Amino acid sequence: MSRAPQTPEGSGGGSDGPTRAALRARYGDRLRWLVLLTLMLGTMSSIVSSTIINVAIPDLSRHFVLGQERAQWVAASFMIAMTLAMLLTPWLLNRYGLRRTFLGALVLLGVGGLVGGLSPTYGVMIAMRVAEGAAAGIMQPLPNILVLRVFDEREQGKAMSLFGFGVVLAPALGPSLGGFLVEAFGWRSIFFVVVPLTLLGAVMARRFMAVDSIMMGERKPLDWRGLALAGVATVCLLNGLVEMRESVAAGLALAGLGVVLIVVFVMWQLRAADPLMDMRLYSYRQFSAGAVVAFIYGAGLFGSTYLLPVYMQMALSYTPSRAGLVLLPAGIALGVTIALAGRFTHRVSPHLQVSLGLALLALSFLLMATGSPSTPYLVLVALAVLGRIGLGCILPSLTLGSMRGVDFSLIAQGSSCINFVRQLGGAIGVSLAGVGLQWRLNQHGVALGQGGDVLAQAARIRAFDETFLAVGVVIATAILASWRIRPKPVPGA
Repeated sequence: MSRAPQTPEGSGGGSDGPTRAALRARYGDRLRWLVLLTLMLGTMSSIVSSTIINVAIPDLSRHFVLGQERAQWVAASFMIAMTLAMLLTPWLLNRYGLRRTFLGALVLLGVGGLVGGLSPTYGVMIAMRVAEGAAAGIMQPLPNILVLRVFDEREQGKAMSLFGFGVVLAPALGPSLGGFLVEAFGWRSIFFVVVPLTLLGAVMARRFMAVDSIMMGERKPLDWRGLALAGVATVCLLNGLVEMRESVAAGLALAGLGVVLIVVFVMWQLRAADPLMDMRLYSYRQFSAGAVVAFIYGAGLFGSTYLLPVYMQMALSYTPSRAGLVLLPAGIALGVTIALAGRFTHRVSPHLQVSLGLALLALSFLLMATGSPSTPYLVLVALAVLGRIGLGCILPSLTLGSMRGVDFSLIAQGSSCINFVRQLGGAIGVSLAGVGLQWRLNQHGVALGQGGDVLAQAARIRAFDETFLAVGVVIATAILASWRIRPKPVPGA
């Protein structure tokens, strides 16, 4: 994959801010690292808004009198919006540049957090979760695009490690901080956390990103038809999964319609002049395999991230703060692992690192499935650490391994597509986790809650154990696809 030096800072024009020449004169070669640090802060803000909500779901359920089927939309609505918004990132970069795109997403995220914390009704709160998810989806691919276009191959692993180390602290700190905030100030406080982070990110963006260049290239029209098809297909698919708890036939019909619309979306992308998702990407074997891995591990990872805090509170009767704290050591382990794994991306084949990471991640959930009322708290912490070590092996290698060999002009599309596929898997995983958990609870004759006798608690734990087992098996299947990420042998080598 040929690469040419690109300008990391960019906007769609205008004069309200520093120029590229002025920034280069002031910061020199450090500028691209400062831009990466700014993007990292924005992405951390979006991840915090995603993960911090999980420990508040029981409190939200009591406040708005929600059942399991409505409570899971607190997480699923964010995931759907984030998934679809990722498809917009290349178009936004072409049209508005890095600076305006990033600042616009930060404003949307901050407003979502502020208004979400003041929500008078469940509907307003869900609308703000959608706004936050859309902002997160726009921001998520930006660091990968920057690294792949601006840094040469020798520096990409280091850049990914730096970015990854910072970003993975967010999902570790989010639930821990959220747990204490929920206990001390109630669920509304967790929405406000993101506001100061977005303000700081905006200050850094205005200081380090120039206004006189476009990062990605020529402006193109937005594929509204493709976006509408993808949106309706995703909503139908996820609603169908949820509906299966009430009526299997109706759920299958709705999910089937979603699958049909996905097929129509793919056919439209093949003929569209300026598609949201360039299907030429899937002609690259490594990219196709990476997309499969991203989808499967996204489903398992986000599904389990939704399950774990609920499991800790509703099955094991831990407080929100202790439920959130279980992920803090895991997040630190994840950051350290990413920092180490990123330095080996040019020494160890990506498919080996990804396969090892998937095996460790699957093993952590399979061991989690052996939980019981007597399982020590530190064992749960250790299992979470094991899974995050596995995730740390996956993250630096998956994108780089999938994108090597892809034409330089397709980098923005490829990075957005990998993130889109992973988040689509995550949105489906959250819905399937909720559906599967409810199914197992019904089978054991118990409801999701903290009441009941010892037998009821044991039944709830068995339902969670069986759901964790399914998650582990799903993640393990991705190992088969990960071996297709290995680079093609060089002829005559």
